[in-house]
Amino acid sequence: MKYIVFILFTVMTNAAAQLMLKQGMMSLGPISFEGTNPVLKLLQIVFSPWVFLGLCTFVISMASHLYVLSKVELSFAYPFLSLAYVAVAIFAYFIFREDLNAWRIAGIAFICVGTVLIAQSGSGHEDQTASISPDKTSEIVR
Repeated sequence: MKYIVFILFTVMTNAAAQLMLKQGMMSLGPISFEGTNPVLKLLQIVFSPWVFLGLCTFVISMASHLYVLSKVELSFAYPFLSLAYVAVAIFAYFIFREDLNAWRIAGIAFICVGTVLIAQSGSGHEDQTASISPDKTSEIVR
């Protein structure tokens, strides 16, 4: 649980990136590559302000996730990323007025319960990348 703050930071930056990308694509309107150079169109999309900010936020999220992965087991850290769906669904409801029906709420509840169960399963063997002691090295060589 020592690294839970970094895990939640990863989740929230991941969710924020999704919301920024959605805002960016809404501001651009429907995308069509007909009658235009696809490379120029792609550059226009990537460098639009909200999309670019969303992509930069994804980079921050990924850097945070890499740090987490260097400290805890993947099978412990990765399921927490499902909480990004929960955050996106809730914020999309309030920001973009997207539907949040009973099925989605039930799914969100299952995600939350599953994440709590994983969190209770242990600390994820923090600092698993610590160096092997000389005693253990001799056992490995045998």
